[in-house]
Amino acid sequence: MTDTARARKLADRIQVVVAQTLERRIKDPRLGFVTITDARVTGDLREATVFYTVFGDDTEREATAAALESAKGVLRSEVGRQTGVRFTPTLTFVADALPENARNIDDLLDRARAIDAAVRTTAAGATYAGDADPYKVPASERDDEDE
Repeated sequence: MTDTARARKLADRIQVVVAQTLERRIKDPRLGFVTITDARVTGDLREATVFYTVFGDDTEREATAAALESAKGVLRSEVGRQTGVRFTPTLTFVADALPENARNIDDLLDRARAIDAAVRTTAAGATYAGDADPYKVPASERDDEDE
């Protein structure tokens, strides 16, 4: 049976250890401005997925991915040393899609605001298509209003 609380704690610790090791020990020039956003560990604590984002263009993202792959052994040994678990999980680095998704959502919200503004300007000068009071009034009430 798996202990999800233990896996969650180990994932949090792995995230911190990888981020600190990248900042302090890894001196690869290909490593760009990288941020470790999340880490997840399987229930058996054998595999860890580390999510990261890179500030920059596609070439910097590719270079950072290559640098992380080459530093995987150093990072795994540091994780094993600092966590003290019996079996050090294997590390897999995955580029986090969060910034692209957030940018896409911002673009969609901007388009929705522009459409709402266009509808608002169209509605500002609009008048009713029919009479001001579109409801039928019984004949007896109409006669009372005329007098």
